[in-house]
Amino acid sequence: MSHPIAPLHSETRQPIRFGIVLLPNFTLTAFSGFVDLLRLASDDGDMSRPVRCSWTIVAESLAPIRASCGIQVTPWTTFDETGTFDYLLVVGGLLHSGPSASEATHRFIRAAAASGATLVGICTGAFALARAGVMDGYRICVSWFHYWDFVERFPAIPESNLIADRLFVIDRARITCSGGRASIDVAAAILLRHLDAAIVQKAQRILIVDDAQRGNAPQPYPPGLDPASHPKVRRAILIMEQHIANPLSLTELARRVDTSVRQLERLFVAETGKSPNVYGRQMRVRMAAWMLTGSDRTVADIAMSCGFSDASHLGREFRKEFDASPGAYRTTRPHALDSAMCEA
Repeated sequence: MSHPIAPLHSETRQPIRFGIVLLPNFTLTAFSGFVDLLRLASDDGDMSRPVRCSWTIVAESLAPIRASCGIQVTPWTTFDETGTFDYLLVVGGLLHSGPSASEATHRFIRAAAASGATLVGICTGAFALARAGVMDGYRICVSWFHYWDFVERFPAIPESNLIADRLFVIDRARITCSGGRASIDVAAAILLRHLDAAIVQKAQRILIVDDAQRGNAPQPYPPGLDPASHPKVRRAILIMEQHIANPLSLTELARRVDTSVRQLERLFVAETGKSPNVYGRQMRVRMAAWMLTGSDRTVADIAMSCGFSDASHLGREFRKEFDASPGAYRTTRPHALDSAMCEA
């Protein structure tokens, strides 16, 4: 059963100690968002000193760790040279592009759990916690995009323990988060246990972030998709968006979500009322419409960016959807920026 975090006291005498483990191909946004909130809440006067909080990047060795975007971060200390922590943060990222957490990392995670540290899995960091064997009996938050990856890798963990429609889950000494900007919300939830709310809220305002989202806030989904839809359909739509300029074949799309073409077609019709091909075409036409009113790019350029062979191909599909040519649509619709300014 999940338990909400309750404030412990207004101010700690000793800094709250955070250990941070970065997995290969970790997500930079998730890491930096969490640490920046710690930094801003830790000290006053824009000094960024680790007064209220301290954080240390730890790893098996001091070799730089590459983020999914290519930026490398050098650990500060090794597993065998570090002390104990109040919280151990494990930040994951890409699942299918290189080695995962090492056995030494798994041992370190288990040792941290045994020492009484609260374990925090960010993005696919939850996979490393599960692989280390420290998530038995705990509820686990995973991104809906990685839900089936988790099920396939950890069949012994009941699906009833997996939460794929919330930003993060707090279950006793385990905190798991879907990733991205939600890592800031997790950092805020943790700090509110130890610090005055005004301190945390000030740090959020500096980051130009609204008040912290609660863990039961829903994860964002692709536009136009019902959040209650089947996870394989949600994942397929996100993959379509990622390959909008070079659409995947239906066979390849089905392979990416680990299902048959026939099953994928059945799920799409049940969830959206459309076949995958029709849904994908409408998605690309809608993207082209947005680019027509939100940019000055040529119709030919937009056609190529949205996966159409040329401007004529886009024109034919555009008329089916909007009963107008791309040029006429651009002329009769207000520019997206102008519209936004008028509404402000």
